Amino acid sequence: MGADLFGSLAESTCAALVVSSTSMDLLTTDGSLLFPLIVTAAGIVASMISIPMVHCGNVTKKNVESKLKQQLIFSTILMTILIVPALYVLPEVTRIEFGSYLYNSSRMDMFACIVSGLWSGLIIGYVTEYFTSSKYAPVIELAEACRMGGAPNIILGLALGYASTVIPIICLAGTIYISFSAAGMYGIALAAIGMLGCLPIALTIDGYGPIADNAGGIAEMSYLHPTVREFTDTLDAAGNTTAAIGKGFAIGSACLVSLALFGAYVSVVEQKAGETVYRVNILDPITFSGLIIGAMLPYAFSALTMAAVGQAANLMIAEIKR
Repeated sequence: MGADLFGSLAESTCAALVVSSTSMDLLTTDGSLLFPLIVTAAGIVASMISIPMVHCGNVTKKNVESKLKQQLIFSTILMTILIVPALYVLPEVTRIEFGSYLYNSSRMDMFACIVSGLWSGLIIGYVTEYFTSSKYAPVIELAEACRMGGAPNIILGLALGYASTVIPIICLAGTIYISFSAAGMYGIALAAIGMLGCLPIALTIDGYGPIADNAGGIAEMSYLHPTVREFTDTLDAAGNTTAAIGKGFAIGSACLVSLALFGAYVSVVEQKAGETVYRVNILDPITFSGLIIGAMLPYAFSALTMAAVGQAANLMIAEIKR
């Protein structure tokens, strides 16, 4: 669990390091190349401080979901504060060249890149919760439609899923515009790091649902008292919603990371040798073929991992029944 989030964090950090190597200002200023790692470290510190917040007040099965979300809000606010002193490892103005453009980015420009990604991730998470939680109108209306049969369930369910993409896409578009305008592809990479800054908390709320869900399944197959299942169902409902918030972070950051990695790739490939200029062209047959094969790979890997999970689940269920 969490491999997608860990992978996105590592990839965005590597992309930022590669792009930063094209700026002489970052290369010649002590410690500035480490800025992406410092931002990640600030997120880890903010998450560690936020974890004890769950113990504030009484924790019951009814307020587990709100307690988990409070951690996410607090860690986001705290990371925003911790980023400010980290900015001073950067030069006052950083010149970053990307393609034919030259960006003169100040420290506040870098701050805007990180904060736009950080808070966009929080907004995406809460929009995801709105469309998946049983407390809000979309899921309640869909549940009522399910009483009419399978057809309304499928139609309205698909419509609900499609509608849920509008605000996250607007947030991502705004983040990309702000960060690219401020610092080019380096800004995109920083925005991706910012969105994944509170990764420990995101993984915490992402992992809660499957734990409660598996506990409920084992309790039912083991013929425990029905009251046990009632408790696990309540916890699982909260866990499913908070896990959806974590997936919002994963999907949003994946969009920014893919763009940042492409920027890093372009920064390395576009090198001049005499009169020849090497540029990335998606109309090139080899490049386009590579795009098609790359688009296929997630399906191939997903098929392998899903088959592995299915086989393990069959063995687990057989053992529980035995």
